[in-house]
Amino acid sequence: MADPARAAKLAQRIKVVVAEALGRRIKDPRVEGVTVTDARVTNDLQHATVYYTVLGDQAVQADAAKGLEKAKGVLRQEVGRNITVRLTPTLEFVADQIPVNASNLEELLREARKRDAEVAALAANARHAGDADPYKTDASGEVDIDEDDFDEVDTDLSDDEDLDEDGNK
Repeated sequence: MADPARAAKLAQRIKVVVAEALGRRIKDPRVEGVTVTDARVTNDLQHATVYYTVLGDQAVQADAAKGLEKAKGVLRQEVGRNITVRLTPTLEFVADQIPVNASNLEELLREARKRDAEVAALAANARHAGDADPYKTDASGEVDIDEDDFDEVDTDLSDDEDLDEDGNK
């Protein structure tokens, strides 16, 4: 098995090579709008997965997938020429779902902002249900302690003479 750092470097190199080859060598109009977003290589350096995005509807994306499958051999040959490994990895093209996920996330954030604005509008006109300070009392915070508050029987334990070892009288 190869070092994971080496696999990551090889993946980056494959990403660049495939992107350049799509622009220079592949003349298929179906792959003109393809953008290579990422590449990953297995630790044994035998298989590479190339992630791509295509702007457009489902039909354009399906055409791009067919075009990439057709150009897979030429792209693998180009990768083999430009990397320095004993065996050229097989290529697999996967449509990247990041743009779809990002648009869903943006929609969720828009909805959250809208709800936050509604809550802020309600809070601006809101009043307390009871007093503003429900813990407010009429009694003062200071309590006076009188001598009468203590028990009348005071035991003076300061006489150590009357106590035994256990502290008993």
